[in-house]
Amino acid sequence: MIKKISLAFTSVVLAFGFYYLYSVVLNYNFKTITDGKVYKSGVIPPQKIEDYVKKYNIKTIIDLRHGGLHDKDNPGTYSEIGQEKEAVSKIDGVKWVHIASGQVPNKETLTKFLKTLDDNSSYPVLIHCYHGAGRAVIYSAIYKIEYEGFNDEEARSLTRPVLWNSTFDKGTQKGDFLINYKPRRDGDKATINLLK
Repeated sequence: MIKKISLAFTSVVLAFGFYYLYSVVLNYNFKTITDGKVYKSGVIPPQKIEDYVKKYNIKTIIDLRHGGLHDKDNPGTYSEIGQEKEAVSKIDGVKWVHIASGQVPNKETLTKFLKTLDDNSSYPVLIHCYHGAGRAVIYSAIYKIEYEGFNDEEARSLTRPVLWNSTFDKGTQKGDFLINYKPRRDGDKATINLLK
């Protein structure tokens, strides 16, 4: 009996390990947010960006990395950002938008993000940050709220399979931002109007 449990546990760990290896390492944390319209990822190496652009017919890449922040959540550099910009400039018909964002949007970054998505010619869009697990996720959730009518809890629930003890949990900076987020349709109470 213990041998069967041990074998089952080992199988689950191996399956998760292979999933993680493929999803996060080999596929750059790429995920469909809305099929044919919005995708999110971590950094895709400049030499591989065109493959994703062609496969998903991407018209706009939104790069949320901030080259001036240097910590575990923001390890990107200006040089890496420049390499991506150059690689994208060589792909016909693709627009590259740089929005240097911290882990939580401010008025400037949110305004630029929404302006980009308000332009229907931007789609399909790829939203990415460094890891594809923080900024790309919060901006993807904002997309769901603003453009697909999701409420804050529906959008927040898409950020992680389990919210408990995650960076999107209640009481965290990102979690509370989404819990309190109000879309532009709320007029004067909209988050964008209250941010500094």
